[in-house]
Amino acid sequence: QVQLVESGGGLVQAGGSLRLACAVSGLPASFGNVILGWFRQAPGKEREFVSYITGSGAGTVYAGSVKGRFTLSRDLGKNTVYLQMNSLKTDDTAVYFCAAARVRPLANFGDLRAYDYWGQGTQVTVSS
Repeated sequence: QVQLVESGGGLVQAGGSLRLACAVSGLPASFGNVILGWFRQAPGKEREFVSYITGSGAGTVYAGSVKGRFTLSRDLGKNTVYLQMNSLKTDDTAVYFCAAARVRPLANFGDLRAYDYWGQGTQVTVSS
C-alpha cells in the first residue's frame, strides 16, 4: 500500500519559516526513479504546483511564486522529501500536498495530472 504522509504544517507569522516533510512508503518496484512533488490549495482556489524533485535528488523545479524562498530536498535513505519554506507570505496559506509520479517521457511534472499518488495534506497558515 502506497503511503505519503506529510508533516510540519502549522501557524507562522509572515516572514517566518516552516519545514514540511513527506515520508513515502510502499511504492512498487516498477516505479523506478520517482518524482516527488508538492502542490498547494488555498480556500476557493485550484490546486497549484509548488515544486518537484527528481529521483536522484539532483534536479529541482520551483513555481515562480516560491522560487528563492522555498527549497526542496530529498533524503534517499529515508524516502523522505523536505520542503523548507522561508520568508513566508500570507499568500502561502494553503493545504500543502505531497505527491509521487513515475517518470514518463515528456510528462509535465508541474501538472497535478502527472502524479499517481497523493498524501492527505498539511495545513500551513501564515498570519500578517
